[in-house]
Amino acid sequence: MPEIVVYAAEGRTVEQKKKLLKAVTAAVADSFEIDANSVTVSIIETPKHHKAKGGVPFDER
Repeated sequence: MPEIVVYAAEGRTVEQKKKLLKAVTAAVADSFEIDANSVTVSIIETPKHHKAKGGVPFDER
C-alpha cells in the first residue's frame, strides 16, 4: 500500500487539489500495477509566508 505525500504552498482550489489527488493515484496505481484503492495520497499545504525559493518567500513572489 503506497503512500504519497505532496508538499505545496497554499492557495490551490479544492477542485485543483482533487484533480491532483486523482492524477497521482492513477499514476501510482498504473506504475505499480495495483488497485487505486490501495494508494493513499496526502497534500500538506504550507502558508506562503513559511515557504521560500531562492531565499524569497512565496508571498513576495
